Amino acid sequence: LPQRLASLAATAQEETWQSRQQLQAQRQEMARLQEELCRARQDGERWASALQRAQREALEREATRGAEQARQQELIRDMKKRLLELLREKDALWQKTEGIDTPMPSPVPRDPGLCARCHKDFRLLSRRYNCSRLCQGKVCHTCSVDMGKHGRCCLICYQQRHPQAT
Repeated sequence: LPQRLASLAATAQEETWQSRQQLQAQRQEMARLQEELCRARQDGERWASALQRAQREALEREATRGAEQARQQELIRDMKKRLLELLREKDALWQKTEGIDTPMPSPVPRDPGLCARCHKDFRLLSRRYNCSRLCQGKVCHTCSVDMGKHGRCCLICYQQRHPQAT
């Protein structure tokens, strides 16, 4: 019996030692898992903060875009109004000038460096054209009409040749 008791005591001690080892391993595992949980919570907080920041920035961009779109729509409305005003003004001027005869081409100016119609100086970027019709004057691009193969002619000569174009 004493031998049996000693054997049971040794077995109990061995089981106790193994249980302590398992308990120690489980405590270490639990500490590791708690540390991972803490890191995961911190990552979650960082991601939540980044998400909130991104949402805030998106709302700010949306508000800025909406304000810019409203400004552009207002500008378009103003431009349409101005266009209508200009068209009305053009129509009124056209009605006033409808009965006026087209003036005869004026003689070529003595200064070859000026446009025969608007008297603008011919410069590097302001090209000079010879009127290929009646007056043979030198005119700028604005005061001339492209006649295709026939070159360019001044507006007055063009209007005399093509009265329906006015």
